[in-house]
Amino acid sequence: MFELLGIPPQVLMGQLLLGLINGSFYAVLSLGLAVIFGLLNIINFSHGAQYMMGAFVAWMLLNYFGIGYWPALVLAPLIVGATGIVLEKVALSRLYKLDHLYGLLLTFGVALIIQGLFRNYYGISGLPYQIPEALSGGQNLGFMFLPNYRGWIVVASVVVCFSTWFMIEKTRLGAYLRAATENPALVGAFGINVPRMITLTYGFGVALAAFAGVLAAPIYAVNPNMGADLIIVVFAVVVIGGMGSIMGAIVTGYGLGLIEGLTRVFYPEGSAVVIFVIMAIVLLIKPEGLFGRAA
Repeated sequence: MFELLGIPPQVLMGQLLLGLINGSFYAVLSLGLAVIFGLLNIINFSHGAQYMMGAFVAWMLLNYFGIGYWPALVLAPLIVGATGIVLEKVALSRLYKLDHLYGLLLTFGVALIIQGLFRNYYGISGLPYQIPEALSGGQNLGFMFLPNYRGWIVVASVVVCFSTWFMIEKTRLGAYLRAATENPALVGAFGINVPRMITLTYGFGVALAAFAGVLAAPIYAVNPNMGADLIIVVFAVVVIGGMGSIMGAIVTGYGLGLIEGLTRVFYPEGSAVVIFVIMAIVLLIKPEGLFGRAA
């Protein structure tokens, strides 16, 4: 195969694959943030800690109860989502009429508490989680070797992201959710339990973060800092796509992952900051984000 600007195709495609995998995590995590902010107006800074909890719950299910990867892919998001429901009922529900800053400070404090607890019990060295046997090995594509598990991450991410988009944008339930953010009193007048809907929506956004954590567990070391290392990048993705924009979170997540991968090929020193440079440019040109609506 031909070289592009002196870059071997194996290197280029390998970095694009790595960027697509990172983009898959960015998309799922930023989607959860967009759901929570767009429908609840809460800036959920504990999202990274909840992503970490998803990975740890999967690890605990395996090591303490012998429950493998596939059941954990369902159980861990449900368990972590349930903790999100408790958090919303106990604390966040009291802040909806206040400035966004209060929700951000509360969730930031919750994130520090969660990380501190896991760091105290499990340390920071990282815990291994085995790739499921059905997804071991890989495929020789001729120009590169594609590990099966990496391919599964991309497929699972695409299915979850676009299923969520379809549910929110194209179904009656999604219409109720969007209407409840605009006029909760009117929606409640039709007999819909708006507080319960809001609680379940927050739980669902948290479950998306936990789902990403389970996907990440076999390829990244399961450790208390894994969410803290990622959440700042994910917030940048959400800002670029447009705060609260579901499609913006998805498209921007994948797109920025690929851009990050290309930057590693042509200018490796800039790969750590390219997303933040793009965020600064977008905020200067279109402050509401690429897919956001002007206030």
